Amino acid sequence: MERRKSVRRQRKNTRPWLKKCKEFLRQFIAFLFSNVGIILLVGGYTIAGSFIFMTIEGKHKLKLKEEVLNNRTIFAEKLWNITFDLNQRVMEREHFNNSITELLILYQKIVVNFTRRGYDGTDDLTSSAQWSFAGAFLYSLTVITTIGYGNIYPRTPEGKIATIVYAIIGMPLFLLYLSNIGDIMARSFKWIYAKCCLCRCCPGVAKRRAIRKIRREQKMQADYDSDEEASEISSESIEVTVSIPPVGPRDSIVSEAVTEELETDVQNIPVPVTVCLAIMVGYICSGALLFCKWEEHWSFMDASYFCFISLSTIGFGDLVPGDKIYGRGRDFYSEVLEISFVFCSIYLMMGMALIAMCFNLMQEEVIHKIQTTIRTVKYILRCNR
Repeated sequence: MERRKSVRRQRKNTRPWLKKCKEFLRQFIAFLFSNVGIILLVGGYTIAGSFIFMTIEGKHKLKLKEEVLNNRTIFAEKLWNITFDLNQRVMEREHFNNSITELLILYQKIVVNFTRRGYDGTDDLTSSAQWSFAGAFLYSLTVITTIGYGNIYPRTPEGKIATIVYAIIGMPLFLLYLSNIGDIMARSFKWIYAKCCLCRCCPGVAKRRAIRKIRREQKMQADYDSDEEASEISSESIEVTVSIPPVGPRDSIVSEAVTEELETDVQNIPVPVTVCLAIMVGYICSGALLFCKWEEHWSFMDASYFCFISLSTIGFGDLVPGDKIYGRGRDFYSEVLEISFVFCSIYLMMGMALIAMCFNLMQEEVIHKIQTTIRTVKYILRCNR
C-alpha cells in the first residue's frame, strides 16, 4: 500500500511538470511561426548558416593558401639551385632556359589547379576574405532566397552537403517569411493609403463615397423586398442622382450602420497598380543610389540593374557587391557592424517582402477590376435584352 501511494504521488508530481513543458513548447512553436518570431527565426537561421560555412569553407581556403605558399617556396628554392649550379660551371644558356621553362610550366599548372580548387590569389593566412562572416552571411542569404549570384560557392564535399541540407530547410522558411511579412505590409499599406490618399479632404473622394453609399442602400432595400431584378439594376447603377426607393426609418438606420462599417473597413479598399509600381521603382532607385556610392565602378544603371536582378531572385552574378560589402582585412566585430554589410542584408530581406506585398496588392486590384468588368458586361447584356 505504501508503494502504491508513493507511485501515485510521483505521477501526480510529474503530470503538472509534463503539462507545463508541453504548454511551453506549444507557446514557443506558436511564437516562432508568428510574425515577430518568423523574422527572428530567419535572421537566426542565416547567422547560424554563416558560422557553419565559415567553419567548413574558411578552413579549406586557409589550407589552400598554405599549400600555395609552400609550393611557391619550394619552386623558388629549385630556381635558386638551378641558377647556383650553372654559375659554378660554364653558363650554358640553352640548358638554363630549358630548365627554367620546364620548372615554370610545372609551377603554372600547380597554380591553375589551386585556382580551380578555390584559391583567390591572396596570401593572408589569418582570414579568408570571401568566407568571412559578411561573405558567409550573404552566401547563406542568397541560398535561402534562391538568388544564387554564383561568385561564391562551396568547394568541399562537406560544404556542398551542408548547402543542400541548409537550402532544403531554409527555402520553405523564407517563403513562410515572405507570406507572413508580405501580408502584414499589405494590410499596413492599405491602412496608410486609406488614411492619406482617401481622406475626406481629398478632391473627388466625397463624390465616390456618396456613390458607394447610394449603391449599398439600394442593394439592401432590394434584398429586403426580395426583388432580384431591382437588386441587379440598382447594384450596377453608377449615377449619383439615381432615385432611391422609399425606406422605413429602421431600414435606413441599418443601411447607414452597414455603410459606415464598410467605409471604415480599409482592407476592402483596392490599391491602384500604378501606386504599387511606383513603390517598387522607388525602392530599386533608392538602393541603386547607395550602391553607386559604395561600388566605385558602378553607374546608376548598373546599380539599378543589380537591385532588380537581386530582388527578382534572378541573380545572374555578373554584378556582385565588392570589398566594402565583404569586409576584406577587417576583424569580426567591425565587419559585423559595417554599415554597407548591414544595409545590403536588410535591403534584400525587406525588398523581397516589399515585392511580395506589391504583387499581393496588384493581384487584388486586378481581381477587383475583373469582377467590376464582369458585372458591367452582365448589366449591359441585361439592358439590351
